[in-house]
Amino acid sequence: MKLSVFTVATPDLTPEQLADAAREAGLDGVEWRYREVPPDAADEQPSYWRNNRCSIDPQLTSEELLKLREVTASRGLKVAGLMPYLQVGDLEAAEQAFHAASQLGADMIRVGVAGYDGKMPYPRLYEETVRYLKEAEVLAKRYGIKGLVETHHRTIAPSASLAYRLVSGCNPDYIGVLYDPGNMVYEGYEPFQLGMELLGPYLAHVHIKNAAWKQEGRRVDGTARWLAGWSPLEEGMIDYAEVLQALKAVHYEGYLGIEDFSGQYESRQLLKAFADFVRERM
Repeated sequence: MKLSVFTVATPDLTPEQLADAAREAGLDGVEWRYREVPPDAADEQPSYWRNNRCSIDPQLTSEELLKLREVTASRGLKVAGLMPYLQVGDLEAAEQAFHAASQLGADMIRVGVAGYDGKMPYPRLYEETVRYLKEAEVLAKRYGIKGLVETHHRTIAPSASLAYRLVSGCNPDYIGVLYDPGNMVYEGYEPFQLGMELLGPYLAHVHIKNAAWKQEGRRVDGTARWLAGWSPLEEGMIDYAEVLQALKAVHYEGYLGIEDFSGQYESRQLLKAFADFVRERM
């Protein structure tokens, strides 16, 4: 298994600084966050989802993307993936992202999946997402880059089994699943090896972060109120020794990408701590 970093987790570093830090930590690849920084966030402190200095703006030119590809390659790193925030049905944005991924030399790209808030029935969301994924599969085949559905809370793919239901009609050479145990703390938990065995050839990528539930007061009826939140890798509910054991059992050989939101470490320290944490358990 190889190690990568999803740059959403390193918002204070520039791409050049990130590439240097990843090399120093002994990582193998980079997953670039593909999203613009809002104009009104430019003067804010660096943050994961607003002033993230380690993001690729979708408006970058081909020349700028090729320079960024060289930044990564010159440090001996692979562009493991491109991570946009695509919406189901927006094929124009999807093709733009696939094109950017091809210029960066990426192997994978995260595609869209419908969110779920109870306002629209699941069957309709499922049909719309499956139709979109079949169209995304055409793009993936054209560009030679695999599209990924991420297991994520508050979507119709919170678990391995629901993600599998979405992708099972697609060719696993072109559409796969980004398996994220940390997201499954919020919702979607299933035994790790069971989910991985179900995914089979669709298991294409893994993100590493952790979370935990804490009691936060009482509901109106007096019962305990619990909320999930991000936590350091060593302190959350996910046992990553068990996750890694399950990945070995299914002969997974892809990337493990750090996406830590705990704020425990400064970005450079995070990459080194992540590499040590995983290698101690492999």
